[in-house]
Amino acid sequence: MSLFSFMGALEMGFIFALVALGVLFSFRILDFPDLTADGSFPLGGATAAVLIVAGWNPWLACLAAAAAGAAAGLLTAWLYVRLGIMQLLASILTMIALYSVNLRIMGAPNLSLLGEPSVFSPFLTDDNAMWARPLALGLVVLAVKLGLDGFFASQTGLALRATGANPRMARAQGVPTGRLTLGGMALSNALIALGGALYVQVQGGADVSMGVGTIVIGLAAVIIGETLLPARLIWVVTLATALGALAYRLFIALALEADFIGLQAQDLNLVTATLVAVALVLPKIKARLWPRRAAPASSPATRATQAKG
Repeated sequence: MSLFSFMGALEMGFIFALVALGVLFSFRILDFPDLTADGSFPLGGATAAVLIVAGWNPWLACLAAAAAGAAAGLLTAWLYVRLGIMQLLASILTMIALYSVNLRIMGAPNLSLLGEPSVFSPFLTDDNAMWARPLALGLVVLAVKLGLDGFFASQTGLALRATGANPRMARAQGVPTGRLTLGGMALSNALIALGGALYVQVQGGADVSMGVGTIVIGLAAVIIGETLLPARLIWVVTLATALGALAYRLFIALALEADFIGLQAQDLNLVTATLVAVALVLPKIKARLWPRRAAPASSPATRATQAKG
C-alpha cells in the first residue's frame, strides 16, 4: 500500500470512527436497532455543505450538522417512545423521510465544495497536506471518545446504560427511560451526522446517496473492534470501536490495492459485505479455539452496561 493510500484510509477511518461510536451508542449501549444512520450521515453532510457554501464558518456548520443529526435521532426515538412504533420500523421511517429532506436541503442531488473553506483550511500547507487532515481528524475523534468516556461514567450515563441493559429494572429504580432513550438516540445520530459533515469536507462535496451502507460500516467497525479488543471497561470499549473503524478502512484499502486478487473500485460493496461476514464469524471461531479465554455469554448491551469507568 502506498503512503498516499494509507493516509487516505486513516482519514476515512477517523471519520467512520465517529459513525461507529454513534452506532455503538444506539446498538450496544441503548440496545436500539437503529437504521437512521443511513439518513443522518448524509443529513449532516448536506447541512454542513449548504451552510459552508452560504458563507458560514465550517466549525459552526459542523455544529449545525450535529444538531440536525440529533433532531433525526430524536424523531426516531419519539416514534418509538411516544407513538409505540417498534424500534426498527421507526428508524426505517425516519431514514426514508430523510432522503427527501436531504434533497430539500441541498436543492439538488449533489453539491460541490471545491474552492470552499473547510475545518482543515487553517492547518493545510503544501508541505503538510498529506498528514494534516488525518491528524486533525484523529484529534476530533480523541476528543469525542474522551467526552463519551466521561459521560458514561456520570450518573446520567450510568442510568442510560441501565436503560439499555434492563429497561424494566431501570424504571423500577425511578430511571426516566423514555427521556433517556430520546436523549441517547439524539446523541448517537449527532455523532453520525458530525461524521457526515467532516466527510463532505474531505471529499469536496455532498451527495444525497452517500449514506448508503453507513449502518453496515458502523456495525462492522464495532464488531471488528470487539473482536480485536474484547473488554468490559467502557473506555476500552470506545477505544476498540475507534480502532475497529481504522482497521476496517485499512482492510478495505488493502483489499482494493491487492492486484493479485483482481478487485476494483466497483467491488467496494462486495468487499464490505465480506468483511462484515468475517467480522461476525470471528468471535465464534475465537470462542471455539480459546474457550477458556472467551467472555461469559451475555448480551452486548449487558457487557457494555457492566463496564466500569
